[in-house]
Amino acid sequence: MTVEEDLVPEVHVEDVPKDVFSVIGRVPEGATREEAIAFLRDAARAVRKRDIQMVSAAGLGHIGGEYSVIDILVTLYLHSLRMGPELLGDPERDRFILSKGHAAAALYTTLAAAGFIDPDDLSTFMQPLSQLNGHPARTKIAAVEASTGPLGHGLPIAVGTAIAGKIDGSARRTFVVTGDGELQEGSNWEAMMTAGNHGLANLCVIVDRNRLQQGAKVEDTNDLEPLPDKLRAFGMEVVELTGHDHGALMDAFAQVPAASGKPTAIIAHTVKGNPISFMSNNVAWHHKVPTPEQVAQAIEELEQS
Repeated sequence: MTVEEDLVPEVHVEDVPKDVFSVIGRVPEGATREEAIAFLRDAARAVRKRDIQMVSAAGLGHIGGEYSVIDILVTLYLHSLRMGPELLGDPERDRFILSKGHAAAALYTTLAAAGFIDPDDLSTFMQPLSQLNGHPARTKIAAVEASTGPLGHGLPIAVGTAIAGKIDGSARRTFVVTGDGELQEGSNWEAMMTAGNHGLANLCVIVDRNRLQQGAKVEDTNDLEPLPDKLRAFGMEVVELTGHDHGALMDAFAQVPAASGKPTAIIAHTVKGNPISFMSNNVAWHHKVPTPEQVAQAIEELEQS
């Protein structure tokens, strides 16, 4: 039997206007902490509005997990990463890898906000021959450091990237976002064991801890707790914070590399679908596609947030 959660709306690519989103850029130099937080909050709201339009028009996407990770992505690209469109060829730039590659629409929208891709290209999401695939591909977008999608691949790639930086004697940092359900893949733990063993202080693993995965709660599938203790046992410097708090994220990213010389693991406690009332903490929104009416309601809620 088909249930309401499984229904996919008709695809209406023309519903995504090309002139409602523009490059936002980084937090202005000299901004106070309060100004930076307000800037990032506004940018994240704009990214969420564009993201849901893209997913609705394409008829495909993973909007719930995108909304849980957008504040992390926006803080990284618009504030904390030492990189920009003009630095893509600089070997000393920071690296970022989205291991939970199914949140691609959130990454693309953030890259457009940061000036890495043309905002008009967002209207091609999931179309034939588009560079904006359902999972990010480094062969299509220069700002994508690694092709991801199969879970458990991004973190091992990030560890290799961090090892390369250590061999080079470079100060560049590597940040990687994983899903919490993704940590059920054993390759992640092999990678973290390697990171701890090699003292990869310039590596930062960010766990999007929204506690939901496709079709179930993470704890009902394969419970990760006590996650902080497990990460410490693998040689990580553990930080716990609210993943929607831009100030806390800014502070944590600024502490990489950790003074202890260990790789950093940030457990970012998030809410899937945040902050939309009908999406928040609802497992159905792992890959459900919003109707035009739901898009309108979500945008209204975002404008009032």
